[in-house]
Amino acid sequence: MNRLAGKWVLITGASAGIGAACARYFAERGAHLLLSARRVERVQALAASLATEYGVEAHAHALDVTDRHAVGAYVDGLVADGRVPDILLNNAGKAKGLDKLQDGSLDHWDDMIDTNVKGLLYMTRAVLPHMIERNSGHVIHIGSIAGHWVYPKGAVYNATKFAVRALSEAMNIDLLGTKIRVSSVDPGLAETEFSEVRFDGDAERAKSVYSDTTPLTADDIADAVIYVANAPEHVDIFNLVIMPTVQRYPGYMDRKSG
Repeated sequence: MNRLAGKWVLITGASAGIGAACARYFAERGAHLLLSARRVERVQALAASLATEYGVEAHAHALDVTDRHAVGAYVDGLVADGRVPDILLNNAGKAKGLDKLQDGSLDHWDDMIDTNVKGLLYMTRAVLPHMIERNSGHVIHIGSIAGHWVYPKGAVYNATKFAVRALSEAMNIDLLGTKIRVSSVDPGLAETEFSEVRFDGDAERAKSVYSDTTPLTADDIADAVIYVANAPEHVDIFNLVIMPTVQRYPGYMDRKSG
């Protein structure tokens, strides 16, 4: 059963990777899209393409989720236009660097904390009161297995994704008595632009992360997000952990099956 047709879905970081794949999957099911990203040209092209292909409304907006004033103004504009999201997909996030804590870059730390934690909080804080007023809505976070298990040289990224997991659980408690659901979809190894961002555009180093193996794709994760979002309204899927079959733990990978 398709329960998503006609709903408004706000997706952050929608210009590529998981965000773009989720936008396409929601559009295929007749949902209307509110797509935001810093790379506005890419998100505009995606919105136009999906609107034409699937006959849905799709609106693009240039947005940096780390700018709380911009986030507030964006959501205020949506409310004024009668487009309070039915689903908020907090997808914008990043990893930067792969270093031991004592060698880490403070700039990388700020970037990850500002995007993965504070950006998610700014967006959720702006949207949630309107969902509460209407007593309906679904907030879905793209977390990570890094929020369940730590791994070497990932301390601060781990910390941000543990924070996302804690916020998901705490938000569910805060929303007890409402019909609003909060879920987290937490992928393992997935081949997107993620590693290129982590390694500051070093494509060869990024490619080596996925060598000789079969990682998840953005489509795999979008498929999981749709499963969570399409659940009956009385069903709240708190957390969905998804890894490729060749991975059973962050540090355990079968690289001969790729």
